Amino acid sequence: MSPDLGTENSHEDESLVDINTTPLIDVMLVLLIMLIVTIPLQTHSVSLDLPQNKTQPETNPVKPITLDINYDNSLSWDGVLLTSEDDLQARLHASVEESGNGGPELHIHPDRLASYKTVAHVLADAQRSGVKKLGIIGLDQFTEGQ
Repeated sequence: MSPDLGTENSHEDESLVDINTTPLIDVMLVLLIMLIVTIPLQTHSVSLDLPQNKTQPETNPVKPITLDINYDNSLSWDGVLLTSEDDLQARLHASVEESGNGGPELHIHPDRLASYKTVAHVLADAQRSGVKKLGIIGLDQFTEGQ
């Protein structure tokens, strides 16, 4: 046996090991396309209660009440300084009874230096009195330093 014959046989064996994968890839692509086409579309829907369009505008727009919490924790109701927490509760109850359903729209404007305890008491008093529409105004002053 010559050494040349052994090298030729090993070279032929190597070429027989390689498989032609092009037809396999073509078949897989066709199957993938068929799968995509036959999958039903997802028809999931989310039920939302969207607000309905009002055909008539409100005839009496209610002016919101502004409650300022000053730097020294004093309270001002539409610019009028309140003397005590009882005065605040009385005004809140009177405004809820006066405005009817839904209560008044209360805008709380705390100063940056006001204590959290005072703001929490005002929010608790508003909740206990039945105020449903409440907004905190001027939050941008708390994020200026960040």
